[in-house]
Amino acid sequence: MTSFWAGELVTLRAMSGEDWEYYKRFNENSRDSRSVNRIELPRSDDNYRREAVEVAEKYSVGDTFALGIERNDQRVLVGALSTRRVDNRAGSFEYGLEIERSHQRRGYGSEAAALSLRYMFDERRHRKCTVLIYYFNYASVALHKALVFVNEGRLREHEFFQGRYCDVIIMGILDTEFRDKFGGGEVADD
Repeated sequence: MTSFWAGELVTLRAMSGEDWEYYKRFNENSRDSRSVNRIELPRSDDNYRREAVEVAEKYSVGDTFALGIERNDQRVLVGALSTRRVDNRAGSFEYGLEIERSHQRRGYGSEAAALSLRYMFDERRHRKCTVLIYYFNYASVALHKALVFVNEGRLREHEFFQGRYCDVIIMGILDTEFRDKFGGGEVADD
């Protein structure tokens, strides 16, 4: 039986406290962390362990979740995906995606995004997803354009990052746009 959470390249899985080395690896690689996070102070292994446990417990309720992106061929964690700012009344949510630089441009991010969007649109009945991207993260902008996200605006000098204020691009996708590109919403035959 094929899992709803598995694609050809990756499987989305629950994060666990044992994933602390992924957080450490990602945060200590300045090139990786600069694409999605602010620069952080050096931290101890115990601090990363606590963070991994906290994320696993905090983001596993309802429509707000954090999932690991695991390569199917090597069973290694290559990224993470999370949802936030879920508004059930409006049917909208934000999501974030990070892929370690050494695993980028192999289709892992787009497949992971499509799996999570299918869940939120087809199973949880949300209608819209937005993503906020630093203007200089050209790879993420291109990925989301390929996923048929639409540029919805720009927040000028919205974040202080790397010693200066920078713009943030807002991109969004509607459930109908997702289904036009990826299908879905059909009832499976028995």
